[in-house]
Amino acid sequence: MSKAAIEEFFQRLSDADPEPKGELDYTNVYTLLVAVALSAQATDVGVNKATKKLFEIVATPQDMLDLGEEALISHVRTIGLYRGKAKNIMAAAQILVDKHNGVVPNDQEALEELPGVGRKTANVVRNIAFGEPTIAVDTHIFRLGNRTGMAKGTTPLAVEKALQKKIPTKFIQHSHHWMILHGRYICKARTPRCPDCIVADLCNFKDKTPAAE
Repeated sequence: MSKAAIEEFFQRLSDADPEPKGELDYTNVYTLLVAVALSAQATDVGVNKATKKLFEIVATPQDMLDLGEEALISHVRTIGLYRGKAKNIMAAAQILVDKHNGVVPNDQEALEELPGVGRKTANVVRNIAFGEPTIAVDTHIFRLGNRTGMAKGTTPLAVEKALQKKIPTKFIQHSHHWMILHGRYICKARTPRCPDCIVADLCNFKDKTPAAE
């Protein structure tokens, strides 16, 4: 995908949705971290249902510790892998209290040291909460990077690095939101909605879904 095509790709997505937002509900930086950690291998809709009442009583790592693991489990048991996630959330809350005065740090390494927080989660939190130009490569962005020819790679990290190099600076801030939303609703895994895609002519995907006759 050429440099000019990539610029036009994001210009069109920007024109269509100038201020894209993630679909997870949260009340502050800490609850954003919790929501993103819970969203691994789960839907945003499912996470939002589980955290609606939780985030009415939990706003800080200390609140989470005061709540306790079993009570946390009672809120999130509808989410996949909930026991492991609850254990990690409690352990992360303890580290945030002990090492960071209960504040979520804007630091990639410090975030990745938290149990249950990998590179993708840290990138999402830093982008949304702190406005950092990070790109969190989930399954949608991984698919888009490879399918469009914009950033081919065999691993999420390879795709992330390629995107960081190729996406124009003015679009980096919102790029991962645009790509996630585009992958979720238009460039779907099994049957991409190519006839409805505003960037289809820029995409190098050979097996585009034909328009209905």
